[in-house]
Amino acid sequence: MANLISLVEMTPSMKGIVVEIEGGYGMIRKLDALGIREGVEIRKISSQLMRGPVMVEVERTQVGIGFGMASRILVEIK
Repeated sequence: MANLISLVEMTPSMKGIVVEIEGGYGMIRKLDALGIREGVEIRKISSQLMRGPVMVEVERTQVGIGFGMASRILVEIK
């Protein structure tokens, strides 16, 4: 797997496929409810300075994720 980075390292407008979520059952379940799961295409919309929330688009829906969660989502760049 080449080009594997975390969601916070992506630049706005970058697309990729979620490969791994480094978290426990609760975090995985919460992200799943937002549509973020392994194998899903994700596009970064924006992020805030100083560890603020990260806005992403998943299945034509925009969602905000905290910096800590976003740093644990590994994406393979398309």
